[in-house]
Amino acid sequence: MCGRARCTLRADDIPRACHRNDGPIRHVNMDRYRPSYNVGPGMNFPVVRRDDGSNTDGAGIVLHCMKWGLIPSFTKKSDKPDFFKMFNARSESVCEKASFRRLLPKSRCLVAVEGYGTKDGSVLVVVQVILPEELTLSSFVSLFPNFLLVFISILFNKEAVTLVRFYEWKKDVSKKQPYYIHFKDGRPLVFAALYDSWENSEGEKLHTFTILTTSASSTFQWLHDRMPVILGDKGSTDAWLNGSKTDMLLKPYENPDLVWYPVTPAIGKLSFEGPECVKE
Repeated sequence: MCGRARCTLRADDIPRACHRNDGPIRHVNMDRYRPSYNVGPGMNFPVVRRDDGSNTDGAGIVLHCMKWGLIPSFTKKSDKPDFFKMFNARSESVCEKASFRRLLPKSRCLVAVEGYGTKDGSVLVVVQVILPEELTLSSFVSLFPNFLLVFISILFNKEAVTLVRFYEWKKDVSKKQPYYIHFKDGRPLVFAALYDSWENSEGEKLHTFTILTTSASSTFQWLHDRMPVILGDKGSTDAWLNGSKTDMLLKPYENPDLVWYPVTPAIGKLSFEGPECVKE
C-alpha cells in the first residue's frame, strides 16, 4: 500500500518524469502545489493526465494539482470528504468496484514521486495492527486486509502516473521501522492512478485521485505484501494514459533497480517535514 510519499520535484520536471516530452502542457491549480518530503492523503499533489479539452484534439497533457484520496463523484454533496478511505485502490478489483470501474476508460493519470515508504504488516502468522493517528479503525479495515503504510512523492491524472520515492514500514515484534524506497539512479518513480471530481453542497468542485497497488514483487515480499503499481518506462506510461487493457500493466515491478534503506519513524507524523525525512 502507499500512504506517504516524497515529491520535491519542480513542476516543470514532473511531465518529463512521466515521459511527456512532446505537445502542449496545461497547468490546473498548480499554485496549490508545495514540494514536500512527507506527503499524505488529503494533501495537494500534482498528477499528469490527458487533456480532455476540445481545443487540444486529445493530444495535450494536463499537469493538475489534486487532493490525494479519491472522493467519488456520486458522494453526497453534504458529506464531509474522507481522504483516507480510498487513497489506494487494489488493482485486482478496480474492474469490479463501481468507485473505480467507471474511471478506467477516461480517468487515468500518472503520479511522479522521488520515493515512497512502507512498513511490513505481517510477522509469520501473528497479526498486529498499529494505526497511524490520521486513520480511523473503520477506514483502515475497509481499506486493507493487511496493514501497511507507505510514503510517496507523486504526480497524478484520472488515469494518472505518479512519480515518487516512497516509504514502507517493516513491522518487528516490538517496533515499526519505516523504509524509504526509490530507484537506484535517482530518477522519479511513476505510479498508475485514477482521478475523479466531486462537488460539495456549496458548489465547490474538488478533484481527487487514488494510487493503484498490486501484490509485492519477489524482492519486497519480506517488507510487505503490497506495493504501488510502478510504470517503469515510456511504453507503460503511454499505454496507461491511452486507455489500454490493464492486464499487462497492473503487475508487480520486478526489475532490480529499486533500492531501500531505513529512515526515522518520525515520518509517521505529517507535521514532520524536510530532508531529515530521507536521512538514513
